[in-house]
Amino acid sequence: MRFLTRFLQCFILSACVLPTYAEQLDPNKASDAVKIAMKSYCSTVDGEMTTFWWEGKAFSRRQGERDKHLFNVEGMNTRACVSDDHVSRGQGFRLVSKEILLYRDPKTNEVLDSWQNPWTDETVRVLHVVNDPVNMAVYEKGRSGKPFRWSGRISEGKWRLNITVPLFYPNPLGGKYQSEVGGTYHATEMFNFLGDAKELLDPKTTTAFSHVGWVRISDWFPWMNMGGREGQLYMHTAGLRLSSWDAMPETMKSEILTYYPSYTKPPPLDDNRKNVTSWEYYKRVASGEEAVPTR
Repeated sequence: MRFLTRFLQCFILSACVLPTYAEQLDPNKASDAVKIAMKSYCSTVDGEMTTFWWEGKAFSRRQGERDKHLFNVEGMNTRACVSDDHVSRGQGFRLVSKEILLYRDPKTNEVLDSWQNPWTDETVRVLHVVNDPVNMAVYEKGRSGKPFRWSGRISEGKWRLNITVPLFYPNPLGGKYQSEVGGTYHATEMFNFLGDAKELLDPKTTTAFSHVGWVRISDWFPWMNMGGREGQLYMHTAGLRLSSWDAMPETMKSEILTYYPSYTKPPPLDDNRKNVTSWEYYKRVASGEEAVPTR
């Protein structure tokens, strides 16, 4: 009623201009696709911090035996974006982030310090995932020179984005003869993001809330000391983009504040360090280059 009254006043008196509604961002237009990606990954406001959080379970998969529920897992990624103008790839943004993945006891859900390997009966020290940094960049042109396109889908007022990342590269823990004896790191990471399409495509909004799904299939963790035994690990998790870092569960926040206090915020926006993977982190710890917090 209030809108209708306002309309009649404007029509009769010709005293105002009715509001117009902005056009939606176009996922098939490179400049708009970059904005859509920036909103879904972080924020179009440079330096505004965003936190993603997820939880789930990790299982073993070996021929001839039932899958074992080895761990509960809980993770978070804190990040920020900054606009960037690339000399050959056009306008875009750089994303800087840190991430943690904790392994918890499957029965008590306590964060593990040690773990008894059910295949070797050896008790080993657990090394949680603590990766700093995990950075990336998106521009109007990809590395191939083709225009960037948002690869998500929209239907019934919702958006969804599936990202599959097959990984196959020389294992950081291997030597010079990996092509002769094996030792290639082989894994796959699968991401699902889902949210409200109106929020995502509105050029006036700076962020887009999303639910998150993450699946990972990989080799045994090096700290498990599996000694080349056949088999794999898979993790299945779900989470969401949080309203703030403080919105994380108290147990997760306490763990970070106690043992990883630098993970309360992302790296600096001009961070240009090489990305860290969990295998590289293990190598740095094993070589004494980096210390692990003592519980």
